Amino acid sequence: MSPETTDADKYDLPRRFRAPDDEWFPFGEATRAAHPEAKRSPRAEVLREFMRWYMRRPGATLPKRPDAGPWSAPADSTDH
Repeated sequence: MSPETTDADKYDLPRRFRAPDDEWFPFGEATRAAHPEAKRSPRAEVLREFMRWYMRRPGATLPKRPDAGPWSAPADSTDH
């Protein structure tokens, strides 16, 4: 990425991803725990890493996971 290129320039249009709040917000906490050095939520980067691994792209690896934490407990919701 050149100095005048921003993060927004390296991606296409934003994509929509639907997930229940009881998974989305704890997922954000878990990604921050796994990547504490990130200035912003690393949730999107973790999803991109997973997608590359899932499609078996050369050199792709599973994203780093945090140790178990509060996000590890199953949600109390029964609508899944």
